[in-house]
Amino acid sequence: MKKIFSTIILVGILLSLVTTEADAQRWSKRRRYYSLGVNVAAMNYFGDIVPQADFTSLRLRSTRPSLGLTYEYKMYPRVSFRGSLAWGRITGDDQKSASQNEAENLPRFKRNLNFRNDIKELSGAIVIDLFENRGTYTRRPDFAPYGFIGVGLIHHNPKTYYGGGAILPNGQEMAAGYYELQPLGTEGQYSNGSGYPEPYRKLEFVIPFGIGFRYKLDRQWDLGFEIGWRKTFTDYLDDVSTNYASKADLLQSDPSGRAAILSDRSSESGYPSQPDPSGTPYAHVPGYGVKGDQRGDATDKDWYITTGISLNYIIPVRTRGPKFR
Repeated sequence: MKKIFSTIILVGILLSLVTTEADAQRWSKRRRYYSLGVNVAAMNYFGDIVPQADFTSLRLRSTRPSLGLTYEYKMYPRVSFRGSLAWGRITGDDQKSASQNEAENLPRFKRNLNFRNDIKELSGAIVIDLFENRGTYTRRPDFAPYGFIGVGLIHHNPKTYYGGGAILPNGQEMAAGYYELQPLGTEGQYSNGSGYPEPYRKLEFVIPFGIGFRYKLDRQWDLGFEIGWRKTFTDYLDDVSTNYASKADLLQSDPSGRAAILSDRSSESGYPSQPDPSGTPYAHVPGYGVKGDQRGDATDKDWYITTGISLNYIIPVRTRGPKFR
């Protein structure tokens, strides 16, 4: 699957090079135009907290909304340059997506992790139309399929929901609610112990690419449909990547106790648990929660996908003609 998407990205880059200076010279500046768009989409994520260990795994209950704005410049008969600003949410929950009745997914059910992450994305892309238009914007095709590829920057901040009940080291009960995970270092990122990963960043680069089509509503309005994938360079959109950290090490790096509690939720799965061998008061289900036990799969980075519609308004470029005296 990764090879397929790598091929798609490579083909997109090659297609973007099709436009030459000759195209620019043959197409008058009078025919270039801008457009503003608003899009509404559904957002899904592919990572460690999905129903199956498969890139194609998808669950409608984990679908969340995405909203965006686009500004596009029709530079050549077949090529546009687009800037986008978008917000969307991704989620995952082992107990809602995995089934304890399926042997393949039972380990995920016992792991019992969950997260949500609000993604803010700023991106630029080259949009390549299948059909070219060498006329003005009013003569654009009624139906215009296209592909796009670009580069973007996202800000993400994974959180988890905790139902409350655990006793913190200060003797107080940990309240129910959402907790930010990156500052806690749930896989030992801030611990002095050995073998732990470095802290991950909240700012990451992505490669957006996809396909879509525009339908001409009237002289200056288009309706669009688009599917876009985001190749990321992080495995921590869900805060899950490698192995469990020692809860004793987590208490050392986070004396509040929140990192130790939120790193391992297996004892809340309903399966028999036992005391933590590192000496903390927090229980775990055998096979989970002990340093070295597998928590995630670091071999694949996380992805997310958006599927939605857009409404685009075309702003024609006004050019001045020559003055005659």
